[in-house]
Amino acid sequence: MTFHPIWPWWIMVPVAGAALIFLAWTSVGSRRRGAEPGACLVPAGLVLLLLLAALRPGVPGGSVRAATADMNVFFVVDTTSSIAAEDYGNGSPRLDGVRQDIMAIAAELAGARFSMITFDSQAVVRMPLTTDTSALGTLTDVLEPQITQYSTGSSVTAARTVLNDRLRAARDSHPERARIVYYLGDGEQTSGKAPEPMRLDASLVNGGAVLGYGTSQGGRMKEKSSYSSDEAAAYIQDRSGGSAGDAVSRIDEETLRGIAAQLGVPYVHRAAGDAAGPMMQSAMPGALKETPDSLEGRTELYWAPALGAFILALWESLRVFRQLRQLRPGKPEARP
Repeated sequence: MTFHPIWPWWIMVPVAGAALIFLAWTSVGSRRRGAEPGACLVPAGLVLLLLLAALRPGVPGGSVRAATADMNVFFVVDTTSSIAAEDYGNGSPRLDGVRQDIMAIAAELAGARFSMITFDSQAVVRMPLTTDTSALGTLTDVLEPQITQYSTGSSVTAARTVLNDRLRAARDSHPERARIVYYLGDGEQTSGKAPEPMRLDASLVNGGAVLGYGTSQGGRMKEKSSYSSDEAAAYIQDRSGGSAGDAVSRIDEETLRGIAAQLGVPYVHRAAGDAAGPMMQSAMPGALKETPDSLEGRTELYWAPALGAFILALWESLRVFRQLRQLRPGKPEARP
C-alpha cells in the first residue's frame, strides 16, 4: 500500500500529532467528568478516519500513460502557393483541410502546449509554445498562402533549421515532455533542386505524423495579391511551356513519405470528411511509447475511510440531536 497525502508530510505530521493529542486530552477530561464509557470512541474514530483519508491510501498496480499536458506539439505548415490548390473535397483549397486538422488535433490533445512554424520561401515561427488554444485557433483562421508575386520557388524542408532549433530548446528546457511534430503539406518541391534532408536528431521527435493534402489529378491555384484583399482573383498561370495556361499543383506523396521517414513518424493522406481518429491513432504510438520513466498506476482507496467518516458523523449527529430533544424544557404546570 502507498500513500499520497493531500498536504506535504511536514504539514500532515504536525496535524496528525495535534489531532491525537486533542483526542487524548478529551478522553481524560471525559473520564474525570464521569462520562459514559466509550463516549469518545465515535469522535476519535471520526478524526482517525479523516486523517487516513487525507493520507490518500492506494494499492499500486499497472501503468498509466503520460498526461497530455506533458506534450509539446509543433505544427509545421506549408504556406506556399500550392497549398491553395483546389482539390480538397468539392473543389476547396487544401488549406481548408490543413485548418480543420490543426484544430482537430488541438481538441484531441487538450492541455498540451502548441507551437506553429510556417514555411514558403522562408520558415517563420508564427506562435511559440503555449497552452492558449484560442490563440492557436485565431492564428489558424488567418493562415493564408504566400503572396504570389513573392513566390520564387520553395523547398519542402525549408523549416528544418527552425524546427530543429525549436525542438532542441524544448528538450533543453523541459526534457520530460514529449515532443510531437505534425508536418502538414503537399510535398511539392518548386525550388528547382532536390530538397535537403531534415537532419533532425532522432531523440528530438517522440511522435507525430506527416499529413498530406491534394490529389494526383491536382488542382488549380488562385493568385494571392495581398493578405487583406477579398477581391476575386485569377488563377496562377503556367508559362513554363511557352503558352499560358492555368497552373496545376499535384501532391507528391513519395516526397512526403520521405519526410516522414526522416522524422521517424508515419505518413497519413488526408481528404475531406476524414475523421480525426485514424490520424491520431497513427501518430500517437510514437508519442506514447514506453520509456524507463513510465508512470506507475495505483488504485485509490481514500474513499473507504471517507465513507466511514461520513457514516460516523451522521451517527454522531443523530445522537446529539436526540440528546438535544431530551433537554427541551417541558410545559409549565398550571397553578390552581
